[in-house]
Amino acid sequence: MQSMPDVSPTKWHRAHTTWFFETFVLANTRLGSPYDDGFDFLFNSYYETVGPRVDRARRGVLSRPSAIEIGRYREDVDRRVEVLLDEALDEAKGGLVQLGIHHEKQHQELLLMDVKHVLFQHPNPTAYAKRPSVQFENTHAQPSPKPIETEGGVFEIGADGSQFCFDNELPRHQQFLEPFSIDSTLVSCGEYLEFIEDGGYHRPELWLSEGWSSVGSLGWEAPLYWTCEDDSWRRFTLFGSEELNPCDPVSHVSYYEADAFARWRGARLPTEAEWEVVATRYPVIESYAFEPPQVTAGVGFFGSVWQWTQNAYSPYPGFRTAPGAVGEYNGKFMVNQQVLRGGASITPEDHTRSTYRNFFYAGARWPYTGIRLARDAR
Repeated sequence: MQSMPDVSPTKWHRAHTTWFFETFVLANTRLGSPYDDGFDFLFNSYYETVGPRVDRARRGVLSRPSAIEIGRYREDVDRRVEVLLDEALDEAKGGLVQLGIHHEKQHQELLLMDVKHVLFQHPNPTAYAKRPSVQFENTHAQPSPKPIETEGGVFEIGADGSQFCFDNELPRHQQFLEPFSIDSTLVSCGEYLEFIEDGGYHRPELWLSEGWSSVGSLGWEAPLYWTCEDDSWRRFTLFGSEELNPCDPVSHVSYYEADAFARWRGARLPTEAEWEVVATRYPVIESYAFEPPQVTAGVGFFGSVWQWTQNAYSPYPGFRTAPGAVGEYNGKFMVNQQVLRGGASITPEDHTRSTYRNFFYAGARWPYTGIRLARDAR
């Protein structure tokens, strides 16, 4: 087990999303008096132009305010926002309300990732929820990937702006692609177990230099939350410790692990443009099942695990940051991270779309991250 400074307490997530509405929606209105002047420092995440803030790694030691007080804070801000919504909103304020709603949805997902990690740190990890009594058929039959062949050419990718999207999905633009294929299924736990058993974590020729360094310094031997007891593999989930199901999609792997697995299989990770061009042909699935469900293991492109792509997180051609503090939302993070696509089993409604660009550092394993393989056309 390993602690992680990126984890934030549940009450911090609840307070921060409330702070977002108070700071960006209620500001400069007659309803904008702050609930508590000290909350700016406690619950600002990374908005430098708003002011100083608690260091991210120290959020877990904030004993005050209590969860009860944060509940009161949310009720107060919700009430004031509801009053504001009853009045005429200009386009700018309306856009900020919409952004605040989607920002909260992002934190609903992050909260579950963090809860899972915190529960796993306990010497006797416990479940967050009881697994539903209705189960998907458990055949333990691993999915058979089928390559989806795609001709090369010029394609349009990115959001068209007709519906809500984050600024990093814009603008829509053209991109040339060479012919390629992408697997119809996600990499399963059973396939990844073959990689482990073939010495995947002990073969430096498979790894990027930084990835191999992480394997050595962090002692990686398997995906996060995997444990081996008496030659039997188990995986910690939000439903507690469970026997590893080989047909489930592998999750909680870093970009480095995904890249190494792809190299071991004689394949590669898809580019985000390749992923989007193919994914737009398939229906969006929003499972919200807490853990990647077997029924969606490799079926379609959405709603199971976020899938690593080859692409570094960078702006699209013509990207412009919004003016003011809200412009810090995405643009300033466009360096040293990798793009993921597809949505996960904990991704809220309408955040699983073909243009959504998630992003994490290459070594991140606590998100619900998985693998889909691609290949150059032969």
